[in-house]
Amino acid sequence: MKAVVYEEPFSVVVKEVQDPQIQHPNDVLVRVTSTAICGSDLHMYEGRTAAEAGIVFGHENLGIVEEVGDGVTSLSEGDRVVMPFNVACGFCKNCLVGKTGFCLTVNPGFAGGAYGYVAMGPFIGGQAERLRVPYADFNCLKLPPGEEFETDFVLLADIFPTGYHGCELAQVSPGESVAVYGAGPVGLMAAYSALLRGAAKVFSVDRVPERLAKAEEIGAIPIDFTKGDPAEQIKEQTGGEGTDKGVDAVGYQAQAHDASHEEPAIVLNELVETVRPTGMLGVPGLYVPSDPGGPDEHAKHGQLLVSIGRMFEKGQQMGTGQCNVKRYNRQLRDMIIAGRAKPSFVVSHELPLDQAPQAYEKFDKRIEGYTKVVLHPGHALAA
Repeated sequence: MKAVVYEEPFSVVVKEVQDPQIQHPNDVLVRVTSTAICGSDLHMYEGRTAAEAGIVFGHENLGIVEEVGDGVTSLSEGDRVVMPFNVACGFCKNCLVGKTGFCLTVNPGFAGGAYGYVAMGPFIGGQAERLRVPYADFNCLKLPPGEEFETDFVLLADIFPTGYHGCELAQVSPGESVAVYGAGPVGLMAAYSALLRGAAKVFSVDRVPERLAKAEEIGAIPIDFTKGDPAEQIKEQTGGEGTDKGVDAVGYQAQAHDASHEEPAIVLNELVETVRPTGMLGVPGLYVPSDPGGPDEHAKHGQLLVSIGRMFEKGQQMGTGQCNVKRYNRQLRDMIIAGRAKPSFVVSHELPLDQAPQAYEKFDKRIEGYTKVVLHPGHALAA
């Protein structure tokens, strides 16, 4: 089958790799119809992780079940399904309490597994024509047959639940004010989710004009951090108090205010200043224990200088960690079907799999309006 394969920093190719096979009675094989490029994929693409050449990327996957293992009971050939980026067993201590992002079974020695991602287990990614799904009864979410809502549903694999998770970590409630740092795909989903949850005022902080314009289109208030300290800009619009809640949808590759260099802790520290005393911070943005490209020795080892004293002084609380997709994906699916949510507003390009190398390059450079790319294996779509 064809798949997107990592070669070296800033280089992926589409080439033939071995077809997946049923390896366990609980497996299914899925013919991938949609698979998205994630901002997290860019960390590997840029050489900012320990990813080695040969890894097949892709953890946001949707498709049609083609083959069913003998132990699978709830799925049949022809079912349309979307898979959480988390690979989870469903029966370990963490899965049983809904913490599927931290499964203790699928990746021995590490809490959590994922498709096509460094250190997240032996699971081949889905930026390919086919995908093996383990523990399929648990990991596959059934979708209505056909092609309706295709680009909405593929976002259930990661960024829509992850944005919602950021709001859940911050416990965003109706009528509150929220600051979301980052207006990339996850940041836009966090702002959108805050509005879905009834937030009265949502600020979206970024520097890319197209992203800020997209945030404004959904009802968020755009804040360009290159035009002044974003915390001060937001305080000016909240009577000097700051927001009730804050979400970090940027992570460890955060940019300084003048966008001239990286400051890995700047978003965390800005959130501490932006959110009012006793407010809450949700951090779905990715932070890693090892960053070969970190700007200093501490950052290279995931050690950041965060204003914990100021946070303590303000009595703030923080929730962190990757999204437990299964906690949210069924309800968000039903909101899409009911017309209450349309997350595909973030999708800027739908392309055939063969155009993945160009898509990675343009998405990484934030050029030509590339905000979210969905690849369609087996389809020769126009650019």
